[in-house]
Amino acid sequence: MPLDAVFRDHWGRVLATLTGVLGDIELAEEAAADAFAIAAERWPRDGEPASPVGWLVATARNRAIDQIRRQQVLAAKTKLLARNLEAVPEAAMHDPATAIIPDERLELIFTCCHPALALDARVALTLRTLGGLSTEEIALAFLVPFETMSKRLTRAKHKVRDARIPFAVPPDHRLPDRLGAVLAVVYLIFNEGWGGGRIDLAAEAIRLGRALAGLMPDEAEVLALLALMLMHDARRPARIRNGQLVPLDDQDRSLWNEQHIAEGRQILQAALTREHTGPYVVQAAIAELHMRQPRDWRRIAALYETLARQTGSPVVEMNRAIAIAEIHGPEAGLAILDTLELDHYRYFHSTLADLLRRAGRHGDARRAYQRALDLAQTDPERSFLRHRLTELKARD
Repeated sequence: MPLDAVFRDHWGRVLATLTGVLGDIELAEEAAADAFAIAAERWPRDGEPASPVGWLVATARNRAIDQIRRQQVLAAKTKLLARNLEAVPEAAMHDPATAIIPDERLELIFTCCHPALALDARVALTLRTLGGLSTEEIALAFLVPFETMSKRLTRAKHKVRDARIPFAVPPDHRLPDRLGAVLAVVYLIFNEGWGGGRIDLAAEAIRLGRALAGLMPDEAEVLALLALMLMHDARRPARIRNGQLVPLDDQDRSLWNEQHIAEGRQILQAALTREHTGPYVVQAAIAELHMRQPRDWRRIAALYETLARQTGSPVVEMNRAIAIAEIHGPEAGLAILDTLELDHYRYFHSTLADLLRRAGRHGDARRAYQRALDLAQTDPERSFLRHRLTELKARD
């Protein structure tokens, strides 16, 4: 396997294992980076070892021990580290038949998504540690300078260390709230890639979702989030045509990724058999209904009503308004939108504009489209909105 593929597949696990042993994300990251650098030099010459993860962990731990020993201030920590590492002989790490390399990615992601960290820090730290993205890649994805992202990551790592944020899965009574925070970070990463046109971030979120599903296969919400992302991502090839956003009804369904749709549906069915279903299960069920033709708007509206009760989100109410408009006409949808305070949400104004246009209120629709255009964040969105405005002007 090429080294870059090994890096993508195993960085998170190697780093999580080292963090569990060392108790310090920053030190673990330095040691892991050293190990991958050594692998890049040796593997092309000597061949890939039978147990790549074991080799990387063993190499990284030795680098960490060397670094700690060079720092006399941490002499006591060296003794503790040595005792921890001696529990797993190095030879066992290299032997795939006997290797016992703990998979501590679950502990790591709960650490990265701890509520004590700011949301932007949680996202950046998750992408760096679990996703293996470089600081440059994360900075580029979120359109901030390298120095800004570097400082953000450093502050986050120091916060984890100084605040003694535990490297552990929360106890059962705290797990639902903390798991919600983890899933929110993964979904935010996906939406940055989906809504912002940064495709790599959407792929990274799906990769993180797969890792979570493998680590927590009995959690309905974990499975549902992965299903939701797969079904949304399946439509990605058809969302933009000639540089312009294409609404769902106008998309060429032959371009949809049928493999992702089938996998998403299968995972959703698995989620529905688990206990403690929540908002992501409902959202995934709605996404699945949108894949069908014709769409069952009454079922979609009913699910949005359930989701609105679960979340209290005005954005969910906005989406329910769209479904109600399909059932009872645009004025019924507009009546719901009139109750919402979403002036700074760009999709609210594009939704409002569409219903106003369908209701024949072209002057109001133009103003709403213009407001949406002022708030738009991507060129395909702007192109679509300008096209709508041009169509309305042509009718006057």
